[in-house]
Amino acid sequence: MMWVAGNRRHLWGYDMSDRLRFGIFMAPFHQAGENPTLAIERDLELIQHLDRLGWDEAWIGEHHSAGTEIIASPEIFIAAAAERTRHIKLGTGVISVAYHNPYMVAERAVLLDHLTRGRFMLGVGPGSLPTDAIMLGLDPTETRPLLEEGLDVIMKLLTTPDPVSSQTKMWNLVDARLHLRPFSDPLFDVAVPAVASPTGPRLAGKHGVGLLSIGATQSEGFDVLGLHWDVMEERAATFGTSADRSQWRLVGLMHIAETEEQAHRDVEYGIRQWFDYFQHTAAFPQMDVGAADAAKEMVEFVNGSGLGSIGTADMACEQIERLQKQSGGFGCYMTLCHEWANPEATRRSYELIAQRVFPQFQGQSTSTLAAKDRARAERPHLAERNMKAVEEMVAKHQAELAAKDGA
Repeated sequence: MMWVAGNRRHLWGYDMSDRLRFGIFMAPFHQAGENPTLAIERDLELIQHLDRLGWDEAWIGEHHSAGTEIIASPEIFIAAAAERTRHIKLGTGVISVAYHNPYMVAERAVLLDHLTRGRFMLGVGPGSLPTDAIMLGLDPTETRPLLEEGLDVIMKLLTTPDPVSSQTKMWNLVDARLHLRPFSDPLFDVAVPAVASPTGPRLAGKHGVGLLSIGATQSEGFDVLGLHWDVMEERAATFGTSADRSQWRLVGLMHIAETEEQAHRDVEYGIRQWFDYFQHTAAFPQMDVGAADAAKEMVEFVNGSGLGSIGTADMACEQIERLQKQSGGFGCYMTLCHEWANPEATRRSYELIAQRVFPQFQGQSTSTLAAKDRARAERPHLAERNMKAVEEMVAKHQAELAAKDGA
């Protein structure tokens, strides 16, 4: 492989710095009432599957109520997943800082960074389920201010040797320091979520960390997120940090199959349950999935609103290309994990994304397609030369036989 001096561009025209990463955002979503042990095992097996397929990242959520998003500790889950995988990076998506002592969040993050040899990523947020906050004696309006103060503490602990003191209704720290430094140099990826409020981009800009834009793919909501990026850049300029688009992750929805018709049949398995959760259980109005009550209407809503793509690999590519143009550029596309289809069809969807979508955005399709085109262009000429070579060899062989007979 040769490089052009002075930049990172390959001779065949692809810039590796433009390589789009792919990941998942696993809440997870499991139907209430099913065997939770088997559901969590299925989540672990999915991450193993993604690791084998070459997916870049997996972010794991934290929830404590409503019976559907059933992972209570993303850190414990990540520790188990790390032992089953070799390459994929594993992140907390996200730890609800308002529910925890930020010192303990930082301590566990550093431990996981060492245990995974640098494959850990830290995502922190306010918490998305009001029913979680209420059980812990918090009004949902309190979680964002606690996140802001908690992230200040976490970043100071992770990036300086200075003692940190902080007191809120949820914690009291007195001259706190970490006794281990991160394994990653200088620090593992840190990210905050953004849905509707400016809290996420303000914090990301202030601390120079990544942004996880959840529900970012809806056409209607995308202008809001465009404003969020402006907020992030303004905050970064104010605090002297950087707003790095390579650390901007957009979270959307996908299910693909060999044909659009097959994809539609696949999601009849579980898409109603997923819609029902957001329509009637999760108090998360930013994920407004409309009033559809039939699987066909739900598919039409997902595709028509821009929320996601249910169809083919080509449709998935078109969705990502649209987002790239609208956003101005981002570093990672993440699919929000769901069980719209049965486990076999779900695994196949992830496999098809890796086989047919990754190469379009990671530079791997360019060289093989160019090689194919060159071979096709040369085929008539080379086929003629090959036939001539065969004819010459046949003639030579016949001449040798004739000479032998004559002798």
